[in-house]
Amino acid sequence: MAVNINKVYETVLYVLNKEQRGYIPPTEFNSLAELVQNEIFQSYLPDGNQLNRQNQNNTQNSTEFFNIYENNRYKLAPFEREVSFGYDASSACWYPNLTQGAIRLLGVIISEYNSSTNNQGVVVQPSLNPIIRSITELTSKVDYETLIRSKLTAPTQKNPIAYQYILPSNNTVNISSVVLKINPTPDSLSVNCLLQPSTPSWGFQTGTLGQYLYTPNLSSNFQLDISEEYNLIVGILKYAGVIINDPTVIEVAASEAQQVQVNEKS
Repeated sequence: MAVNINKVYETVLYVLNKEQRGYIPPTEFNSLAELVQNEIFQSYLPDGNQLNRQNQNNTQNSTEFFNIYENNRYKLAPFEREVSFGYDASSACWYPNLTQGAIRLLGVIISEYNSSTNNQGVVVQPSLNPIIRSITELTSKVDYETLIRSKLTAPTQKNPIAYQYILPSNNTVNISSVVLKINPTPDSLSVNCLLQPSTPSWGFQTGTLGQYLYTPNLSSNFQLDISEEYNLIVGILKYAGVIINDPTVIEVAASEAQQVQVNEKS
């Protein structure tokens, strides 16, 4: 369940206005909302590494609802998606078929081959040989070039390899994303990806008195799990204190954020 952006904004305004500390207009709030959401999202990755080490050392509670490693994985689940990739023959690369969103990390890469070659180099059709679906190893460009040049380590349809890079912006198909070079070239490709969260936005219309009126159909909620509502509010207040030049707000919000982190990782 996502975090409602209007609820967060109203809470932030309530805290700031309770003692007439100041006001954050929607445009500034939206900028802070995106910043804090990205901060929380980025923290999942190093936190996951740290918690995974506890798992490996058998020092973490494995109770169903109190396993903090699994809880951290649960928060990432909404951003995990299997993405199909298209092939651009002019650049000999595979690019993600995404209408919205951006890829943060690549996970398991599955290359699918509809035909294979026998020992005599003759192509065997799918009717005689089943479709091959292979997990593709992601390597560096240096390793990729080294492996494909050796007869002993040359990739095959059952053991393909790939490397990722950024295609220049002046390419013919206007690809502005991370792309993959794969050997041997598959017939189709899908990748388990971790996507960046979409940008939150508190949409509004202006009322007859010049006031801002919340408009749901112009708004986008936070994509983070509902458990992050408190962290979003505290994080936005911390930066709001800088904007309104109130050290009290900064100190209290920063202290609360630090305490939450200690509680979540202890």
